[in-house]
Amino acid sequence: MTSQSIQSGTAPSSDQIRRAPKVLLHDHLDGGLRPGTVVDLARDGGYSPLPESDADKLGVWFREAADSGSLERYLETFSHTVGVMQTRAALVRVARECAEDLAEDGVVYAEVRYAPEQHLDGGLTLEEVVEAVNQGFREGELTARRNGHRIRVGALLTAMRHAARALEIAELANRYRDQGVVGFDIAGAEAGFPPTRHLDAFEYLKRENNHFTIHAGEAFGLPSIWQALQWCGADRLGHGVRIIDDIEVDADGGVRLGRLASYVRDKRIPLELCPSSNLQTGAATSYAEHPIGLLRRLHFRATVNTDNRLMSGTSMSREFEHLVDAFGYTLDDLQWFSVNAMKSAFIPFDERLAMINDVIKPGYAELKSEWLFQQTASTRGSVAEEG
Repeated sequence: MTSQSIQSGTAPSSDQIRRAPKVLLHDHLDGGLRPGTVVDLARDGGYSPLPESDADKLGVWFREAADSGSLERYLETFSHTVGVMQTRAALVRVARECAEDLAEDGVVYAEVRYAPEQHLDGGLTLEEVVEAVNQGFREGELTARRNGHRIRVGALLTAMRHAARALEIAELANRYRDQGVVGFDIAGAEAGFPPTRHLDAFEYLKRENNHFTIHAGEAFGLPSIWQALQWCGADRLGHGVRIIDDIEVDADGGVRLGRLASYVRDKRIPLELCPSSNLQTGAATSYAEHPIGLLRRLHFRATVNTDNRLMSGTSMSREFEHLVDAFGYTLDDLQWFSVNAMKSAFIPFDERLAMINDVIKPGYAELKSEWLFQQTASTRGSVAEEG
């Protein structure tokens, strides 16, 4: 019996999950601040509407507001984080700490998104916003290396789907594509704001051979996914969890895929799934009933993501822990999700391949061999006691 077959039946520990090399494709910069940083930036910038001035209490407030089921309270959480991210120094700090926190959690590659148009109230230009965030990511990567961690962070520039600046932000993403920006995204309420409102931006990016993902299939369902793919040409689906609506499961366990679900699977279109966030928004009722279980079993290009770490009180390790508990996943499964994500990243193919072969696979192999030696030592100890 090989170590892989032994490990395939064993749930990884929390420590193993934390140390496993992880890849993150869907994480919002304004959704991942440290509560203490929000307090500091609010004090330094004269931002007064914070509901709490104590960092611990503020962290609890963010999670409770996001869990409340009230869209108004959920959106209020972002008004506070964006509200303190209006200066160059604040953006550099938030981006630096983002990279540091992800690296500490074992993330080796991340694509973090933000909307430059939301950070102009303090007088910054769009270009100054991008350059500040890029500087913060580079500083965070350097700090992580000094602390014994490795991470690479790419930025995704997001346009708000209810606004009218998508083409401008797409052009900005293209201008900085060799300076740390790896792609483009649109976000915001899906209902009433279809991605087809921004066709000029997507057509521009396609002409420029650039990459983009689209928030789709989180709340609005299959029409949102269909438009993102067939009208706009998205490379990935931000969330995409509602693709489950095009999959039928019989009482005897038989599965039938509709035309759209078949297309998504056949074309290997990446799904940026965010389990904890989906529970908060009502896209799923529990981890055990989250569509990721079926999508994994059917071999969709499923990836695991955090969405908003502050609001969900989560991390990549916590997301994996929830899935291990819900579905009995092993290190083999976690490696499968991580390789899926790395294959789907918006960096060049040779760099993705190097990350998979030189970082991700060796990292998981080390964890599996470590487990095997522990088991061997335990067995030898038992034999010695008997002798």
